[in-house]
Amino acid sequence: MRSKTHLFRSAALAAISSLVLASCGGGGGGGGTPTPTPTPTPTPTPTTVYTPPAAEALTTGEVQTILANAISEAQARSLPSVIAVTDRVGNVLGVFRMNGARATATTAPAPNGMNIDAQNVTFPAEGGAIAKAITGAYLSSGGNAFSTRTASQIVQEHFPPAPTTVGLESGPLYGVQFSQLPCSDLSARFGAAGSAALIGPKRSPLGLAADAGGLPLYKNGVLVGGIGVMGDGVYGLDTNILDIENDPEEFIALAGTRGFEAPSTITADKISVDGTTLRFSDATFAGVLSPGGVGFASLNGTAGNLVAVTGYASAAITAGTAYGTEASGIRASTAAEFSNRDAFILTNGSGTNRYPIRAGTDGSSNSAPLTAAESRAILEEAFTVMSRARAQIRRPLDSRAQVTISLVDTHGSVLGIVRSPDAPIFGTDVSLQKARTAAFFSSPQAAAELSANASADIRQFVPAMRTFLGDAASLTGNVAYPNRAIGNLARPYFPDGEVGRPNGPLSRPIGQFNPFSTGIQSALIIGNVGQHLGFLQGAGPDTPARCTTLPDVQPGQNRLQNGIQIFPGSVPIYRGNQLIGALGVSGDGIDQDDMISFLGTNNGGARAGGLGNAPTAIRSDRVVVNLAGGATVRLRYIGCPFAPFLDTAQQNVCDGL
Repeated sequence: MRSKTHLFRSAALAAISSLVLASCGGGGGGGGTPTPTPTPTPTPTPTTVYTPPAAEALTTGEVQTILANAISEAQARSLPSVIAVTDRVGNVLGVFRMNGARATATTAPAPNGMNIDAQNVTFPAEGGAIAKAITGAYLSSGGNAFSTRTASQIVQEHFPPAPTTVGLESGPLYGVQFSQLPCSDLSARFGAAGSAALIGPKRSPLGLAADAGGLPLYKNGVLVGGIGVMGDGVYGLDTNILDIENDPEEFIALAGTRGFEAPSTITADKISVDGTTLRFSDATFAGVLSPGGVGFASLNGTAGNLVAVTGYASAAITAGTAYGTEASGIRASTAAEFSNRDAFILTNGSGTNRYPIRAGTDGSSNSAPLTAAESRAILEEAFTVMSRARAQIRRPLDSRAQVTISLVDTHGSVLGIVRSPDAPIFGTDVSLQKARTAAFFSSPQAAAELSANASADIRQFVPAMRTFLGDAASLTGNVAYPNRAIGNLARPYFPDGEVGRPNGPLSRPIGQFNPFSTGIQSALIIGNVGQHLGFLQGAGPDTPARCTTLPDVQPGQNRLQNGIQIFPGSVPIYRGNQLIGALGVSGDGIDQDDMISFLGTNNGGARAGGLGNAPTAIRSDRVVVNLAGGATVRLRYIGCPFAPFLDTAQQNVCDGL
């Protein structure tokens, strides 16, 4: 797996230089007794280090303006479309179907024609528009503006995706598209009984989108939502970033952002990963065909109509909620909820923390569950590590990392979720997926629960894993698997990017790959997604708010209730040799996510005593895989940045732990 150090070296050298200069006092010599300098009053330690985003939200009139500008561009391009607008936490503020717009869209087929996951699936176009809008909103923040085109670049089998890059490793967020799932137990649902109307984060009909036509929306420089356009009926991806596409959906979305566009200083094309600049939009305002300024009232009822979307929106325009308020579902914590005054938590809209810090719930199968004090120590120490760390995907340079941190027990029950003020929303669901993934695959029950599944496709991953690793006891708790190692095993080449090698045992073969089929990740939830898409078309009940068909570990709960994730950012937690939980982190670079989970667990264990990271003897980096031709390769455990902290030039901070 790649080591993302390039963004940190220059900053580390600058930090070292400043330390050297500070230690070389510049004054001249001279005799006599120096005049004493009064000792200054110590500067108080700041109680906060982050500035929360300003409370901004889209009004109904502004949503109308966004829709009108997009509709006008679609008319100018003769592409009747479905257009959706959401707020930052995923509430759908309006969906407009233009006269003549295609009723459906279809995902890309598998290259080899074996469409056994979400490939070549047809669904209502409204679902695609909403997924694109949510993607633009969820992947962005006050420090980065990402789009569905950005998403396409970072989820494919090679990074960057292009005909000339075959042989490079997979995208840094390979698999993130299977997050924010319609079955997720974390995501709130529109119109759910007893729920606050606008609480978030909300689910997406199709997870995150990789099809151009989804952009974030900003108001006075503050992220307030996203816009998504579905017009051509093709819900695909961009497999070649070396050319500039003329994508009408992207131009329509861009026109909709007029007056609400992302600040140019933080768009994805100002951010690089492994020396590759990310993509934001191939559309520019110079290519927009419509002048804007048409009133929504003149279009509504003539160009098309606002439409209701089952499970997502009524046929009306709604004002957005200001992120950070109680009504948004994410707000600043109280001192009683979390000690660090920068911490934000998820709330039910009525003042109650949805995921308060608590003890493990797994006493029936775990003789040494986490205590509430231990849970608090781990979360607080991980938060401290984050607040010291240099961000990878935020501007300006040397910003602090901003992530969501989730702690689970061995049952997958949430023992606490905490986030920084401006962490991207997508990381909320993803951090929980990562924590549950590490806990599940490290558990003694993983093989048995996968083998008990009704799906032969899911059952076959157990013997595939055992054969691949040459370990008949694989997935019985004998190896501690963080997400980085599971990601190694879930790539369409093993080792990642080595063309001609077979796929990892948790992946589909390369001939079947596209972003709608990754392997065990997609296999576990394809039934849920299919049921939900049927629900959108009025063909049956909705998927329950619990992904996967794993056996219940306790009544009404399985271990993977929002699916799994297969890119780095989690570690299992042990008391001696006994698994007791896992910590997941998401929202910044994957190495930062790894470091925060690893050091947070280490430091929390040192503070609480008696727990910590996995014993080195059972960590996944002790597993050696024999390859064809006699070569061998080790799995990875974690990857930490070279010089990650803003307050010290210390390097290799994870070594020896």
